[in-house]
Amino acid sequence: MASTDKPDPEQGKEVTPPPKPGSSSVASLTAASYLSVDVTLRVLLFASTLTAIVVLVTSKQTVRGRVPIPLVAKFDHSPAFIYFLVALSVAGLYSIITTLASISVILKPEFSTKFLLHFAFWDVLILGLVASATGTAGGVAYIGLKGNEHVQWQKVCSTFDKFCRHLAGSLAVSLFASVLLVLLVWFSVFSIHKKLPK
Repeated sequence: MASTDKPDPEQGKEVTPPPKPGSSSVASLTAASYLSVDVTLRVLLFASTLTAIVVLVTSKQTVRGRVPIPLVAKFDHSPAFIYFLVALSVAGLYSIITTLASISVILKPEFSTKFLLHFAFWDVLILGLVASATGTAGGVAYIGLKGNEHVQWQKVCSTFDKFCRHLAGSLAVSLFASVLLVLLVWFSVFSIHKKLPK
C-alpha cells in the first residue's frame, strides 16, 4: 500500500496533506464560529428588548385640556401594554440566560448539539410570546392612532403625541427583536442540521 505523503524534492522531508473538510479541527472551528454568531444575536436580542422596555416605560404624558383636570396617558392604563412589557421582560431575561449558556458551550463544545436543540425549542416559544405581545400592543396603538368610527372609539394620538411616538418606537424595536428571534431559530436548526451525519 503506497503512502499518501509525498516527499518534498527541495528539502527531502515528507509533506503532510491538509486536513479534510470533515476532520475534527475544521468541525470544531465551524462550531465555534456558529456559536459566536449565536452569542452576537443573543446580545442584540437583549439590547433590543431592553431598549423597547425603556422606551415603553418612559411613555408617560400629561396634557391639560379644556377641563381643569390634567389628562394622563401611561402604558399601564392598558392591559395590552402591560402584557407587552411582561413579554419583553421575559425575552430580555431569556436572552441573558441563553447568552451565558452559549458562552459556556463555546468553552465546552462537546455539549453544543444538546444546547442547540434546547435553544431551538425555547427560541420558538419566546418568539411566539414576543410576536403575540407586539401584535396585541400594535392593535391597541393603531386604534389610538386611527380610532374606530364604527364603535365610536376616538383617536387619542392627536392629543397624546409624545405617548404615541414612544409606543411606536417601542413597537418598532420589538419587531426587530422578533426578527432576531426568527434568525436565532433558523440558525439553531441550521447548526443542528450541519451536525447530523450524512
